[in-house]
Amino acid sequence: MKKKNKLRFSKMHGLKNDFMVIETLTQNFFLTKKIIQNFSNRYTGVGFDQLLVVENSIIKNTDFNYRIFNSNGDEVEQCGNGARCFAKFVYDKKFIKKKKIVVSTKNRILILKIKKNNKISVNMGKPEFRPSKIPFLCNKIKKIYSIDINLKKIFFGVVSIGNPHCVILVQDISKAPVLNIGSFLESYYLFPKKVNVGFMQIINKNEIFLRVFERGVGETQACGSGACAAVAIGIQQNKLSNLVTVNLKGGKLIIKFNSKKNCMYIIGTAKNIYDGYIWY
Repeated sequence: MKKKNKLRFSKMHGLKNDFMVIETLTQNFFLTKKIIQNFSNRYTGVGFDQLLVVENSIIKNTDFNYRIFNSNGDEVEQCGNGARCFAKFVYDKKFIKKKKIVVSTKNRILILKIKKNNKISVNMGKPEFRPSKIPFLCNKIKKIYSIDINLKKIFFGVVSIGNPHCVILVQDISKAPVLNIGSFLESYYLFPKKVNVGFMQIINKNEIFLRVFERGVGETQACGSGACAAVAIGIQQNKLSNLVTVNLKGGKLIIKFNSKKNCMYIIGTAKNIYDGYIWY
């Protein structure tokens, strides 16, 4: 069947965590899970970790609605690196003139700020440790949980940054079993909506190395919400300060925790790779 629908998009990345960004403000389209999977194919499509959709505001006092789809077509609640790309996209494309942008997501409000030197900050909101809100099947909050995998006990923390995260401390990030443990825990029954799995090596109270296995995607070059989650867990366990440099495969992020407001902030860059059209 001949492909007739033409869709305008931008390809962007935040620390090599890459995105296809499309907007419904000036064009209409209908995307199925299969179409998103085709777009995400790195050989026959655009190729991306997540698809970001810019929509008109649906909540009072917000500027836009922000939707995120993983490469497998599943819609998810949060993406911190994507939020910075979202901000750059709507500002550079002149959909907004303000440098403070308020967007609604599937389950929270984000405040995005365009700063100097191509830096963008994202107020990711408060870290949520209550198991029922993550969701994580456990009766009470603990700083450290454990399960047995192949006769080996794995210790981890859990938190939601608008999406569920499990964070494991490791001694050497280069030797972390990201694929094996990440894929196992991603769909483990204790996480009814699946989970993103972070592997954190602490250098000191102000710096960490981090690798993240994202649900529905696999290991990515960077994960903004994963960086927030790792720092939140580190602070909860009294191992990290409120200002941390997070070293990811794709580069560095600055994570700040405002203890008075109980909010996590990401500060990092966002880049446009190219603009294009695709027919489907």
